[in-house]
Amino acid sequence: MIFNPILPRERIDAMRAGGFWPDRLITEYVDQAAESCPDQVAVTGANSMTGRVTTLSYRQLRRMGNRMALGLVALGVESGDVVSFQLPNWWQVSALYLACTRIGAVINPLMPIFRHREMEFMLGFGETKVLLIPHYFRGFSYPRMMNALRSKLPALEHVLVIGGEDGEDGQSFEAALLNRRWEDEMDGEAIFAERRPGPNDVSELIYTSGTTGHPKGVMHTSNTIIGNIQQIVRKTELTSADVILMASPLAHNTGFLYGVTMAIMLHAKLVLQDIWNPIAAAQHIQDEGVTFTMGSTPFLSDLTHNPGVERYDLSSLKTFITAGAPIPRVLVQAAMDKIGMAVVSGWGMTENGLVTTTRLGDPPGKVFETDGAPFEGMELRVVDEDHGAPLPTGEEGRLQARGSANFVGYLKHPEDYAMDGEGWFETGDKARLDAEGYIRITGRSKDIIIRGGENVPVVEVEELLHRHPSVQDAAIVAMPDERLGERGCVFIVLREGAVLTFEEMASYLSEANLARNYLPERMELLGEMPRTPSGKIQKFKLRETAKEFRVEPPA
Repeated sequence: MIFNPILPRERIDAMRAGGFWPDRLITEYVDQAAESCPDQVAVTGANSMTGRVTTLSYRQLRRMGNRMALGLVALGVESGDVVSFQLPNWWQVSALYLACTRIGAVINPLMPIFRHREMEFMLGFGETKVLLIPHYFRGFSYPRMMNALRSKLPALEHVLVIGGEDGEDGQSFEAALLNRRWEDEMDGEAIFAERRPGPNDVSELIYTSGTTGHPKGVMHTSNTIIGNIQQIVRKTELTSADVILMASPLAHNTGFLYGVTMAIMLHAKLVLQDIWNPIAAAQHIQDEGVTFTMGSTPFLSDLTHNPGVERYDLSSLKTFITAGAPIPRVLVQAAMDKIGMAVVSGWGMTENGLVTTTRLGDPPGKVFETDGAPFEGMELRVVDEDHGAPLPTGEEGRLQARGSANFVGYLKHPEDYAMDGEGWFETGDKARLDAEGYIRITGRSKDIIIRGGENVPVVEVEELLHRHPSVQDAAIVAMPDERLGERGCVFIVLREGAVLTFEEMASYLSEANLARNYLPERMELLGEMPRTPSGKIQKFKLRETAKEFRVEPPA
């Protein structure tokens, strides 16, 4: 794979001069930890499928990462090749990131909920050479899915299965990368020196949620990732003494950046949870002395309101960052009162990571009335819709961002890199800024739904529905939900004489291998869509209607 990051010399010089890009690799941090605190726990977590708990020190994590790196070299992985993983929150993700960085490969996180459609596109578009998958997770056979896709993916040479055996289902991860002492057979020091990437080389490829058709491949470098995290660390006052709980998926930038990467940078302990359960999370917080976690609003709501949580001592938990959905005022107050922690609200996106947060010590009003202020090295501005002129404080407009955390382009689509001549990136969100520089996201130019912190690719789902023989027209909008922030409501106009039930609609999308989280959760039938004179659907009218809808939880 040939990556062509968009990195003007002026940006590199400005970021270095400001101290926003440290020019370091994640492997330097693990090397430092393995020397200064070799026995410190780096990562611990259970595999829910086997019940096995794995705990690695920093010495062990470095050794596993190095061994896996050499194993990947033995499999033919070259600098710039894409290594994808579709894994739950298991320790292998931390080691794989270190392994890829050692040899200049590009890591590509893929959500475990993705199915045939998403995987075929993402693996094919990124020309993935090696893929790591679980043998089985939450009732789904990942090898079976990949067996159905292999013939469509000519670049994919190896599928490594965790907990599997060599055979029809692929290759055993353990046999290929873990159990063989590659360090005794290969000159790792020389290989790593030869393959060492630069801090401005692409190190991560991660996909957006496909809000305008196919997902886009966002390219990040070590500098855009580490530069972002070091500012978050400063703003939240985290140290090596902190213990990070990560239940958000490691295949999402929340888990990958602020779980895996941040823990290694801090030399801190990372506690992984592969299936979300607030009772289990509470037990982790108590038993491991967790001090920090980050997740979308549903994680905070569940941890606050589940009565079983009260059996556990959560007094160690100091900070909870939540982003991706509006935070109800009553939830912030309840979380602070019950758990006694600081709730920090924030805003970010795949292209920039976390860009804004409220500050520790901010009054509760700032937490639930704003999405925070940008950290050092990032700038935000709100401009008018027509001319891009900056707007006064308090006025709503297009939100633009620039600075250290901005990505370096979309894979194979440099024309979509929506930067102006001054480096301002069009976020696709609408917002307003207050006098203190705090933003409030007021809407989205992109046609998406944020369900529990995850973006739903509305256009893709609508396209599938339009292929149904009973559907004449379909439009999906968000309806409010107390727990998840938003859920999808689909409005459908049927063809003359056709009949379609909600269950039939959901079954049709499931059979098309659409991820479960993308399914609309309410269906409304219309005689005709509200449209503009030019024929465009007036989704704002549908959103107004959907505001009154709710999905009742199962009995």
